[in-house]
Formats: sequence, C-alpha cells, structure tokens
Amino acid sequence: MAYHQSFISSLQKIPTMSEETLFEFPCQFPIKAMGKADVELDLIVVEIVRRHAPNMNEDAVKSRLSKDGNFMGITVIIEATSKQQLDAIYQDLTDHPHVKMAL
Repeated sequence: MAYHQSFISSLQKIPTMSEETLFEFPCQFPIKAMGKADVELDLIVVEIVRRHAPNMNEDAVKSRLSKDGNFMGITVIIEATSKQQLDAIYQDLTDHPHVKMAL
C-alpha cells in the first residue's frame, strides 16, 4: 500500500505535456496573426493581445500586407509571463472569425 501511494505521489509531480515549454518566462515573444486585409485586423489583434498582456507597447505592433494586398500579417511583441498566457492569446486569436491563422 505504501509503495502504491508513493508511486501515485511521484506521478503527480511529473509535468504534463501541456505544461512543458522550452521558454524561460518572462521573455520577449512575437505573436503573429494573419487575415484578410479588408478588415481592421491590426486593431482586432491588438485588442485581443492586450486582454492578456495589458502592458503591451503600441510600438511593438508591426503590420505587413501580402504581395497582392489581399492579406495582412500582424506581429505583436509582448513580454510573455507564462505558457498559459500564450495559450490564452492564441486561443482568443484563433477563435476570432477575422483571424485566419496565428503563429
């Protein structure tokens, strides 16, 4: 019985795959989002990222149009504090109908 409880206790200390990361927090981290250029994607992305990183600087936002001008890429550099923060940002970005992809 003692062995069983010790084994279970040691298993509970093993980090799950969702908790693992190669980053050391806090760190500078680029959030990239892409979507159609016909919407105010930059404002949408900034609003979503700011929910999770309220200290984000306006000068940390860069936008770039695709070659044909149909799509826009937005990069926002934040001071990431945890994997959970990044997961929440990516979830909110990918949930938005105007964001076609987030990296």
